[in-house]
Amino acid sequence: MMPKDSLTLIKNPSQTKLRELALKETPFVFKTERGNLNKISHNKSRVAQWTYVAAKPEEKNLYSGVTLPHPQVRELIGIQKKYIESKKRLIVIEGYLGSGPRAVAVEWLYTPEGANIAGMQQILSFSREAVESADQLKKPFRPEFQVVYTPGLKIEGMPGQQAIVVDLEKKTTHIMGPDYFGESKKAALRLLNDHIYQRGGLVLHAGAKIVKIGGKAITMTIMGLSGTGKTTTTFSKQGDLTQPIQDDMVSLWPGGECGITENGCFAKTYGLTHETEPVIFEGTRNPEAWVENVFTDAEGKFDFSKGFLTPDEVAQMKSVLKATAGATESNLNDYISGRVKPNEIVDENGLPREGWDFALWTQNGRSVIPMGLIPDAADFSKIPPVGSMGILNRDEGRLAAMPGILRFSSPEQAAGYFMLGETTKTSAAGKERGKTRSPFTQPFFPRAHGLQAKRFWEIAATMPNTGMWLMNTGYVGGAQKDVDQGTALKVKIRHSSAMLEAMLQQEIHWKKDPDFGYEIVDVDHPANAKLLSLVPKEILNPVLLFKLQNREADYKQWVQQMNEERKTFLEKYDVDPAVIKAVVRNGRSKRAAA
Repeated sequence: MMPKDSLTLIKNPSQTKLRELALKETPFVFKTERGNLNKISHNKSRVAQWTYVAAKPEEKNLYSGVTLPHPQVRELIGIQKKYIESKKRLIVIEGYLGSGPRAVAVEWLYTPEGANIAGMQQILSFSREAVESADQLKKPFRPEFQVVYTPGLKIEGMPGQQAIVVDLEKKTTHIMGPDYFGESKKAALRLLNDHIYQRGGLVLHAGAKIVKIGGKAITMTIMGLSGTGKTTTTFSKQGDLTQPIQDDMVSLWPGGECGITENGCFAKTYGLTHETEPVIFEGTRNPEAWVENVFTDAEGKFDFSKGFLTPDEVAQMKSVLKATAGATESNLNDYISGRVKPNEIVDENGLPREGWDFALWTQNGRSVIPMGLIPDAADFSKIPPVGSMGILNRDEGRLAAMPGILRFSSPEQAAGYFMLGETTKTSAAGKERGKTRSPFTQPFFPRAHGLQAKRFWEIAATMPNTGMWLMNTGYVGGAQKDVDQGTALKVKIRHSSAMLEAMLQQEIHWKKDPDFGYEIVDVDHPANAKLLSLVPKEILNPVLLFKLQNREADYKQWVQQMNEERKTFLEKYDVDPAVIKAVVRNGRSKRAAA
């Protein structure tokens, strides 16, 4: 644990005090017209490639990410210690991940320039008062985990001059250089992943909500990588009653016990409207929320759908963009003067070329919202067992052919798709695009990823009455430009809600997909007429769109490609052959061959 004896400790300050500190100590923090604070950060997402697990060189195969030998780890920690001593002050947040008997005590330490991050983290953690007994509160706080965060420290000689060092033995994470809140959130949750795995459970990168159907309450978990619609789905309404539990992380235990981690939500803000996501929209605009990388105009008014900046906006934000977006003086001046226009600095995908990123506002804006601002939030002391588990896959591109909704036919098959974590990369992953695969606890699971599939399968096998499903939250047959041209379909929020509602009400008549063995909606069955009046049949069974457009060869290519790529991916992580067999078929489209 980091020694603190020689420092002035700002211990568990109020939210008001943290806002005062952020305005004074944190660079590029601005007050919005709603009264909350907006930080424009240099880092726009987490940086997995600069995250290192302390380990012996011969043990690197035991961990999911990059490892660093202990001597180098000690050197980096020494540099951080000296930096902290030079600052003379530390903000200390004492709290818990989760509540109840499984709650884990965490101590977060920040140098003053991280006051905004401390404020956001304090909201998401459970306070001592919310977890401890009166007798415990009289005693010194005894954390199981520690996170030490120094946003202003640049590490010479390290990639990006940044380093996130994870010491699993000492249950401590040292964050040096990043100024993005997600690193603070991830640091403790990564340690929690290991803690729960060692005790027989598994942390899911998932939202969760209580849904009441026909008078019976169940917990639904919704797994999804960033940008797949996890938060949106968590806060959408289904059944007779919907009560949000968590938007990002839950723990799963044998028999379906669901555990919570955070006391609020960390939501993406791009494209927010009151009509589509009223809970997140209103929560983000509440003065109690903290905001990060959301565009505000000169009066502090939010624009949640900001694209390219105008020359006047760039001129107004010149110093901010220079410091946080790597913009050069010459490029800024060329853009402000109009000598260079937006259409002249983009590639074939409409993305800015190197050096011009500043002109397009990041789509990875975020807000941290206290759970107390969420209407109808669940009572954390009364969470029913998990009765429904879903995976979100935001499919996109020429070969986007995932059904709108499907049901897994076995725990092994569900475990395989959990391990695959398929989606299309979005703004949270930077400028990269295209299909990606990542085990669903990947960003937070420090040990070998193959362990996840086995544990998921083991737990799923203890939950025989739990429905397990996957939903496509992206496109069928293309991307947005194809939708605009009438050759592809977008899976809209109303489609997702209708599909979930029909599944939960057990109104869907399923049939086995001949190519992959999971179950899809039988669009020819009369029992599905109501759902078909709300969702196009080509979304429910995408092969119909490919046939309509005489693209059967494309569909056949997709089937073969998915089987080959999935098999390679799962084998890379030493996934059990029974799981692979449940996912991977013979690679030949039976539809196209028929």
